[in-house]
Formats: sequence, C-alpha cells, structure tokens
Amino acid sequence: MADIKTQDLIDRNLLEQRKIFLWGMVNDESAKHVVDRLLYLNNLNHDEITLVINSPGGYVTSGFSIYDTIKQIESPVATVCSGLAASMGSILLSAGEKGKRYIQKHARVMIHQPSGGAQGQASNIEIQAREIIKTKEIGARI
Repeated sequence: MADIKTQDLIDRNLLEQRKIFLWGMVNDESAKHVVDRLLYLNNLNHDEITLVINSPGGYVTSGFSIYDTIKQIESPVATVCSGLAASMGSILLSAGEKGKRYIQKHARVMIHQPSGGAQGQASNIEIQAREIIKTKEIGARI
C-alpha cells in the first residue's frame, strides 16, 4: 500500500492531469472533494476535466451539488464509469459533456427511481412524498 507521501504525489499528479475521482458513496464529504477540485481546475483554465466515477450512489442533495457545479463551470467535463455508476452515480455520469460520457468495458450503470421512507404525522409523510416526486421529476428531466 502506498504511504501517505506517495499517495499525495499520486493525487497531485492526477489533479495536474485534470482527473477527479469519485470513489464510493455520494455524500457531503465526497461532494465537497469533487466540487472543490472542479472549481479549482476551472479557475486555472477551461481545459477539459475528467471525472471518473465508481459509486453505488448516495444522497440526492450532495449529488445535485456536484451535478450543478459540472453544468455551471466553463470547463467541459468528460465522465467515465469505472466499476459502477448506480443511482446518483448514474445521474453524475450523465452530467458529462455530450459525446464525452464513457463506460469502461466491464463497468455497470444502474438507474432507478428515487426512494425513501417517511414516518411521523400525516403532514410530514405528505411533505416527504412530494419531495420524492419532485426528485423523480428532476431526475427524469436530466
């Protein structure tokens, strides 16, 4: 296993190549990691950025923060599925520039409707149901 210094060198080299990796769950921490790098690279210049995705999905709000950033920056973003792009990972794969969305030979993509659970008072359940439907509609437009 690479020691910390070696891993830092690898990370720096990949960033210099304008490659960003989303490996694992989409959550606030991974979204911040990706968004920070997208904004940093876009600020340097507007050359193409490659986002490599291997994710089972995760939180909708975290994923949409990445999606919106990809769509708002001037740098074109190529997306590559390496392993798995499921759920929110598949939405992020679709965020890539048209003609720049790739799936590796043995990778898999899984798209599904949003799901969730609700409990509590009827009004709270109704609010949650409306939010799930809204998320479904956004995903369908994407």
